[in-house]
Amino acid sequence: MFQDIFIPFLLVGLAELGDKTQLAVLILSTKTRKYASLLAGVMLAFALTDGLAILFGNLIANSLPMDYVRIGAGMLFIVFGLATLLNKEEEDIDTSYELKNPFMSAFGLILVAEMGDKTQLASALFATQYNPLPVFIGVMLALFLLSCMTVYIGKVMMERINKKTISNAAGILFLVIGISFFF
Repeated sequence: MFQDIFIPFLLVGLAELGDKTQLAVLILSTKTRKYASLLAGVMLAFALTDGLAILFGNLIANSLPMDYVRIGAGMLFIVFGLATLLNKEEEDIDTSYELKNPFMSAFGLILVAEMGDKTQLASALFATQYNPLPVFIGVMLALFLLSCMTVYIGKVMMERINKKTISNAAGILFLVIGISFFF
């Protein structure tokens, strides 16, 4: 049970550092002083997108033979790892708008930004290998902690930690996890 929470927590947390959704949270946090409202919108969007992904992943795991699921999950983690390591482009987010409703702005932006994101897909894959409820807890805990850090100290953190180093660490971990599914 511990690994069902810890592995998604660690990998989603690392993968989400410096990701476009956290950059969006950072930008939104500079546009308001209503941090609780902002964080509530962010977390609701994450709960919907990643929660649905986990449910979908669990349905796949229960309807297909586990050998196929394990091979597919391993291959997807390897693809995520390679994509993360090979991604050379910088993600730009428009900062020109003014924030009127932090909850709705955060909810809408994060909901769209997280759709099809590597952490959402990773959440679905974890649900094929582990118990979905602990996976959801681990994923949401990672996203909550990262979003809090981003809202309150994200600007300082991004100035001190090289985004490429974090991205490389996440890519290597995805590769290792992907390869481990084959053994």
